[in-house]
Amino acid sequence: MTFLQVPQSIIEENVFNALKEDIGEGDITAQLIPHDNISLATVISREPCVFCGLDWFEEAYRQIDDEILIDWFVDDGESIAADQIICTISGSSQNIVSGERAALNFVQMLSATATLSALYAKKVADTTSKVLDTRKTIPGLRLAQKYAVSCGGCENHRLGLFDAFLIKENHIHACDGITNAIKEARFYNPDLQVEVEVENLNELQQAIDAGADRVLLDNFNMETLLQAVSICKGKIICEASGNITLDNIHGIAKTGVDYISTGALTKDIKAIDLSMRFD
Repeated sequence: MTFLQVPQSIIEENVFNALKEDIGEGDITAQLIPHDNISLATVISREPCVFCGLDWFEEAYRQIDDEILIDWFVDDGESIAADQIICTISGSSQNIVSGERAALNFVQMLSATATLSALYAKKVADTTSKVLDTRKTIPGLRLAQKYAVSCGGCENHRLGLFDAFLIKENHIHACDGITNAIKEARFYNPDLQVEVEVENLNELQQAIDAGADRVLLDNFNMETLLQAVSICKGKIICEASGNITLDNIHGIAKTGVDYISTGALTKDIKAIDLSMRFD
């Protein structure tokens, strides 16, 4: 499986900001531990999950103390069981506890994203539809979460407002119609994909006639979605979105829609329960 590649500079920036926020001018509680105290700690998952976040965890300790050693027993994208050992950490007791919260926060959040993504991917596994994420991510951690989505078996939509057009209702109104909006997009960035959000079959036909590459079928009911997919076949890529849940995504996928996008993958997550204990 191929995962999104996150530049090391982004990981370093994510971790730097997290440590600055948590440690500030110094960990005053860690100072209670003798400076020369050395410990071995074990990280365990308290619940089943799809693991993700190894690079962020390692970077947290590299920035605090690059002499801390981490031995891994899992890798990103692997399904792990409750009470399974994830890794062991050895080195300065002070520095291990100082990095604990930030390091665990990354893997708890990213594993939660990967785990939920895996559940969504499994729901459509017997169809031709692919599940996509959105831009509804934790501020500052978009690439990290999109990486976690790929670890869970779903796919990434555009990374931001810069790498593909997604012409929505407000854009359409401000440009005086779908046709004009697409025309402007082709003029300014002819090499980028142009997707148009449509709310009914009339707008869908306008988008097709105007030469859009892709349409986002926004909150279509099942009957209208079936009609829309029939119209799109062989003409344009179609994506369903709006109120997608684990309960209804399989039915939506069975309509034959190419993609289904949902912000749930990155915003409706509950941190995985992990713990670190000194041996």
